[in-house]
Amino acid sequence: MRTTIHYIYLSLFLCLQCKSSLNAQERINDSVSLIKRNYINAIVGKDKGKEVLLKKLSMIPPEKEVSDQNVIELQQLYPISPEEIEQLTNTLRTDGSWGDINYADSKRSGWEPKIHTERILKLTKYYYQKRQVLKPSETYRLTDAIHRTMNFWFSQGLVCKNWWYNQIGIPRTLGPAFLLFEDEMSEQEKRDAIKVMDNASFSGTGQNKVWRAGNVLIRALLTNDWNLTKEAREVIASEIILGQREGIKADWSFHQHGPQQQFGNYGLSFLSNMSFYSELFAGTSLAFSKEQQNILTSLLLEGYQWIVWQGYWDVNGLNRQLFRNADIDKGFYLLFTAYSLMKSSEPEVARKIKKMIRRNSVFSQISNEFIGNKYFWESDYTIHRTHKWMASVRMASDRVIGREAVNEDNLKGYYMADGSLYTYVRGDEYHNIFPFWDWRKIPRITTYESNAPISKSNDNNSRNHSSYVGGVSYKNTGITAMQLKRNKLEANKAWIFTDDYILCMGSNIHADSTAAIITSIDQRFGKGKVWSEDKKRFFHDNTGYIILQADTCIAVTENKEGQWKDFMGMYKPEILKSDLFSIYLKHRKDVPASYIYLTLPATTQQKVQDFDNKSIHVIRNDQEAQAVIIKDLCYVSAYHPTDILIEGQNFIAISKPGTYIIHAKKGEFITKGPFNTSKY
Repeated sequence: MRTTIHYIYLSLFLCLQCKSSLNAQERINDSVSLIKRNYINAIVGKDKGKEVLLKKLSMIPPEKEVSDQNVIELQQLYPISPEEIEQLTNTLRTDGSWGDINYADSKRSGWEPKIHTERILKLTKYYYQKRQVLKPSETYRLTDAIHRTMNFWFSQGLVCKNWWYNQIGIPRTLGPAFLLFEDEMSEQEKRDAIKVMDNASFSGTGQNKVWRAGNVLIRALLTNDWNLTKEAREVIASEIILGQREGIKADWSFHQHGPQQQFGNYGLSFLSNMSFYSELFAGTSLAFSKEQQNILTSLLLEGYQWIVWQGYWDVNGLNRQLFRNADIDKGFYLLFTAYSLMKSSEPEVARKIKKMIRRNSVFSQISNEFIGNKYFWESDYTIHRTHKWMASVRMASDRVIGREAVNEDNLKGYYMADGSLYTYVRGDEYHNIFPFWDWRKIPRITTYESNAPISKSNDNNSRNHSSYVGGVSYKNTGITAMQLKRNKLEANKAWIFTDDYILCMGSNIHADSTAAIITSIDQRFGKGKVWSEDKKRFFHDNTGYIILQADTCIAVTENKEGQWKDFMGMYKPEILKSDLFSIYLKHRKDVPASYIYLTLPATTQQKVQDFDNKSIHVIRNDQEAQAVIIKDLCYVSAYHPTDILIEGQNFIAISKPGTYIIHAKKGEFITKGPFNTSKY
């Protein structure tokens, strides 16, 4: 009897254990299924809240030559028309290839075979969206085309010389296609698909790490591997942290490839990816923590919100990606990114993000109310915003790398972080201007006048060898300064930002060279006539320029020609022409030179003509310091310990080189910003 009871209890125990194990397995499968379903819904755009953005996006013609991953993913959001699918299937060859793609392409940027994978994604996306309404003959024709295109890719084993495509770009494009078409794939096709996804592994830093982990996540979903799904999520979330050498910085800028600002390249990819995963994991056990979510929204609102004006991305935030229409495309992609992040945010934060989205569309008629002056101290980058205009300054130091030329990108941008300053009223002032630029006259930089080829080097000689770069803000004003030391040229450069103008000062400009030195004031598209008075006051395109101190000022409008391929190697050759307005200063060679001039954005010719110079009291502009009093504030950039005489009676001792704002009448420091001399 006891033995019988023992067997009954044992049977019940084993049954309960089996049932518990089955329930656990069902929960795991449900979790994988939920994440997979969320992923697919995001791919096909099942989000009514984004319909307004999609409608506006469809009004902008998509680029035909694309290398920027952010723009590629933006274009994947465009609605797919039956005509596009018809064209793709009609031009598909028997072996599953397309005749207009160069499969033997060896470029490291804009690698043409990747177009094949993007078309696969488009075909699978359309199939998934329309599979319930397609006729049997249409379904067969479309699925047959997808099978052929996939198997062509599997059989060819194409490899790019740039590792990024093999490990990140291709798996990131084909992975979603595999998820969409999974139920139609044969077992051999599934094995080949997993082989493609195996090219990605957990490695790298910053956004490269996130990209790879995201590809591993897709592999986990394809193999229904819950443990790998969780591991991929942990690796992704591990980059939502401050204080690392690469990634999100404490000032809410973003670094990649060492200490260099990467807002428009890796940073935008990071934020867009993280907003996607925030939305993907929401409501599951994999959801980001409140702290992680707060870091992401702070990166958006304390970082990215500063650099977009009227929907246009700041040129200084494009980094090496000077692609055609990049300022509009990146600005638009940020709006979709912000929307995804908004959905998982607290109500008050969500309201702030919504305001940012409404204000930053290129079609928006809302006036700017996000104003202030911010110096990104980890990236040597300043943004100044008023109700009517925005300005930015990008610099470099022995701490911060100023430029990057990789994979035939940014071949002429050698001087782009030498104090380049742009002003925006409409937002389009520098839109697609790069083919026509004189790259030695990038706005507000100081360099040699020469016809020699621009250096393409990324070596140590291309760095600024001074740590004296910094800035401080007070209310809606600020001062930014840099000491330029590179290529045997030295210059002290400072910018004082107010509500109405920017005061630009330069001193101790000299070089160990016989070449002439110039300081560019501006270089933009010609927009009508240029008004001038005594070669000291100029007005053009809603902007005024007043020369207070300089050797020779030259202003000219001329027809220029150029092509995108000259500085972005992925483009096909095509000569373009446009009128270009340029204004610059030419300095004397025999003595250290200096300059003082004003830039007045969002102004009129009459206001430029009537401007009273006496409202600006310049105290010093020499080797040791630059100081000026505007209203009750004294703005100082000091490159040596020195004394500043204010109002003819108060000596203010500056003990450390840096930027300072002082109350002129009280003789008291309002804010101090000693230059950061520590190195990475």
